[in-house]
Amino acid sequence: MSTPQQISTSERRIDLDWVRILAFGLLIFYHVGMLYVSWGFHIKSEHRLTWLEPLMLVINPWRLSLLFLVSGVATRFMLGKYNLGAFVRTRSARLLIPLIFGMFVIVPPQSYLQIVESLGYPAGFADFYVRHYLAFGAQFCPNPCIVLPTWNHLWFVVYLWVYTVALAGLLWLRPMLADRLGPRLAVLLTGPGLLVLPCLLFAAWRLFLFPAFPSTHALFGDWYNHADHATAFLIGFLLAKEGGIWRDIERQRWIALAVAASLFVLFILLRAGLVEPSPMLRWFASSAYGCYQWLAMAAVLGFARRHLTADGPVRRYLTDAIFPYYIVHQTAIIMIAHALQGSGLSAGSEAAIVISGTGLTCLVAYEIARRIAWLRPLFGLRTEVRSSAGIAQQQPA
Repeated sequence: MSTPQQISTSERRIDLDWVRILAFGLLIFYHVGMLYVSWGFHIKSEHRLTWLEPLMLVINPWRLSLLFLVSGVATRFMLGKYNLGAFVRTRSARLLIPLIFGMFVIVPPQSYLQIVESLGYPAGFADFYVRHYLAFGAQFCPNPCIVLPTWNHLWFVVYLWVYTVALAGLLWLRPMLADRLGPRLAVLLTGPGLLVLPCLLFAAWRLFLFPAFPSTHALFGDWYNHADHATAFLIGFLLAKEGGIWRDIERQRWIALAVAASLFVLFILLRAGLVEPSPMLRWFASSAYGCYQWLAMAAVLGFARRHLTADGPVRRYLTDAIFPYYIVHQTAIIMIAHALQGSGLSAGSEAAIVISGTGLTCLVAYEIARRIAWLRPLFGLRTEVRSSAGIAQQQPA
């Protein structure tokens, strides 16, 4: 059996580049799925595919926390290239410029089509944009009640920037904080602690914060999401250079996968209501959810470190492309799905068109943006063209 490529945490983390690419790619399919399940979304297809919900729940607890963890690793490596002030300026430009552009150019069609489908808004997009989208307040209340302008799916960029700036503030006060805490955390997570201790932490957030602060992505008051995502971000940041931990994650990948699968089955059975609801049942369900979240992330990271080590032009292309894809994808999904309303297509045909049309839109948008200098920063790309290095050298998000 061949020996897997060993990746130095001081060099390129090709495995984490692939994790980031695949996680953002899954996000596109996940948001297409939101058209068909019973959960709330900006618009809905006339088709309902309830069998999709368990499949989407497989990735729902950990997909975004994993991205924050990978972003934490990238942040640690970026700090090795810049002084603190230059780091904050660079990171802010790569996150805030696309955020502002997205909020005022990319996202508005999502809100417009939501109002068209939910309320039958009679006027055109320009009327909606001027009279409502730029109102800087709550509109169309009580149902739906939307604060406009909005960032919709770009909330991830907002949260990542906030965590980055908060971390920079801590490092300004305590420059050696990461170098001191990282090794201590690595010792604490040695052996079984790697799977158990973070599991308990994520379960605690689910048990004690989620009931009082359900997910809103509104930044203020979204305390469960902040605890969850900031924890993942800090874990990635502190452990980025702890090579022993990454080897442990790889060694324990099968254990993490087996226990995660068992917890997911338990969570689904409890969620299905096969047992009479009770406070104890909710406690078990929340604990299973939180532990599954961490163990699934550990399994993904372990298998990625073992198998996703191949570099090449595809990885280099997608490393740059995936953030522009993320910026564009949800608007493309909603606009294409809205255009197909009343077409009489089957669910499979409709979904195939939405997926392929979204992929093509993302591809065209990226290919245009990367070739025009003034468009590049609007889509989170460097102003100068460089070859893509691994996660240790770059990451827009």
